[in-house]
Amino acid sequence: MTKVSAHLLREKVRGRERLEALLELLEGSEEVQDYLELCNEMVVKRLYYNDHGPMHARIVAGAALEIFDVLRASGVRFSTVGLDGIRVEDAMAITMLGAYLHDIGNMVHRTMHHLTGVMIADRILSETLPKVYGKGRTERRIRAEVLHCILSHDETVQSLTVEAGIVKVADGTDMSEGRARIPYRHGKSDIHALSALAISAVEIVKGETRPLEIDVHIVNEAGVFQVEEVLGRKIATSGIEDLISVRVYKGGQLFKEVTDFRRR
Repeated sequence: MTKVSAHLLREKVRGRERLEALLELLEGSEEVQDYLELCNEMVVKRLYYNDHGPMHARIVAGAALEIFDVLRASGVRFSTVGLDGIRVEDAMAITMLGAYLHDIGNMVHRTMHHLTGVMIADRILSETLPKVYGKGRTERRIRAEVLHCILSHDETVQSLTVEAGIVKVADGTDMSEGRARIPYRHGKSDIHALSALAISAVEIVKGETRPLEIDVHIVNEAGVFQVEEVLGRKIATSGIEDLISVRVYKGGQLFKEVTDFRRR
């Protein structure tokens, strides 16, 4: 089992040349890092929402790559592999880039941030991708697929590739207590903040009955809201919901298992 954390991303890209190069370009870009910091200016400081900045980008990207590897080990076929010269490592790059940049539209406003994010990321990708892939059909295909990941990470938009579904689900896994502490300190005590504070850890596991299991450890029942209304809503439109089970643990004991993510 792998715990969702900020340290995971570096571990997942290690030894994967193109992923390492792309991550260095993102992490070393003053513009990208400034934009991610501005996301928190807008979302955390003005709206008192949970973290949507650089730390969230790294956590989600690491979780996405872990989910990718778990599904790959189970024989899941990725949607983009074989298209315009895309290989498995390139599909991983699509997943990582989509996860890292998925929330960048928050620098403009939380409302419709998945749409503004596509516009902002398109220019970033047009400058970044050619440094690793050169210019051409493969680079353009990768850019289009990353933009699809960003657009469809919103729970109201259906994901149409496995890679985009992974990004959406990975986004939902960043829901543990640390992410909610800043808005809580600013006085936000609604169910979103309290439920996030009730989650002590999230783990990505090779499933028993389904390829992917997400284990959520809670300290009290408020954490169930986060599982059902944040993670569950994202899984429901991920396109990979049939591959996922979610188990909620309280005090080390199984509290609840969810395999049906249909919205009623």
